[in-house]
Amino acid sequence: MIQVVAAAMMWLLVISLLPGTRRRDHSVLTAAITIAVAMTLNIDPVYTRLDAAFAGRNYIDLLANISMVVGIYFLSKAIIRAATPEDVGERRDPVGDVVMGVVILGLTASFSFISTGGTSTRFMLDFGDQFPAALYSAIQFVYIGYVVSVTGATCFRFRPGMSRPYYRVAFTLIGTGCAFAVLLVTLVLVMDALHLQGQIDAIHAISPAYDATAVAAMAFLCAGLAIPPVSRRILHRKEAATENELVHGLRSVWEKTAGTRKDVRLQQDVDALIQQEPARRLHRMLVEVQDALLVEPGLASSLDIRELRVLSAAENYLAGPVDPGTKVRKGKGERAL
Repeated sequence: MIQVVAAAMMWLLVISLLPGTRRRDHSVLTAAITIAVAMTLNIDPVYTRLDAAFAGRNYIDLLANISMVVGIYFLSKAIIRAATPEDVGERRDPVGDVVMGVVILGLTASFSFISTGGTSTRFMLDFGDQFPAALYSAIQFVYIGYVVSVTGATCFRFRPGMSRPYYRVAFTLIGTGCAFAVLLVTLVLVMDALHLQGQIDAIHAISPAYDATAVAAMAFLCAGLAIPPVSRRILHRKEAATENELVHGLRSVWEKTAGTRKDVRLQQDVDALIQQEPARRLHRMLVEVQDALLVEPGLASSLDIRELRVLSAAENYLAGPVDPGTKVRKGKGERAL
């Protein structure tokens, strides 16, 4: 059941990330899909059917764990890149790629020494008394523990400096999820050590804590990762409505200024502007109005109080810093997640 819940949360995260993928980096989406696939492979019916195609050698467990390692690594890179202020600079991590490769080789090598007796949907419970199996699990979870601990520390370190509230909330949740993930890794390593010693009752006693921690880690991580794209979509709709309202209000100003001076117009008429997206046509109209007022300052006297307020509102709106990739205003140093 725990595998189904975890996989479902990851696929829901993937769905929440899909809209607007053409406008932003795909790193988080790709990593989320990789992790979701890894968790789906661990669902018993899926695992059993796929492993049957490989003569019951449990290669699906190896594939799922490698996918998890790769997904966690690239997800961590994406989160750290988003959490780190731009003025810190882009950090290259060639060592991280090499370490991940070594981990994958270690998983493959240790897996090859595990003696299995057919398909097992409880891989570590059935084979965890073997040292190669304990090593196989330790390699994966020690690496994941290190990666998520660095990720969580980065989130908590830079979270206070983020100007957008939803970014602060998102990285708080991600950092909390990483903390639960570190606890989960600790529980796994303890259970592996107990299994080698034959203390099965102790393992069963710890299992409920493991299940609760796994769900908590996944829930916090998925919620934190989903908040930025969902919030951006809400802001896009809100800003589009504001831009349409400003365009409507600015139309009379444009007609009284730029509409009377064809020498400052880049468009034939205001109707041609309406064919453009709200932000672009608002900017274009405002530029033409400002050019007309610069060429003929006396046109300002034809504007009433309401029109002057609309003009001022449009100028203030477009003066704010905007993320060119998403057209959403962002705080200093914030990167899209």
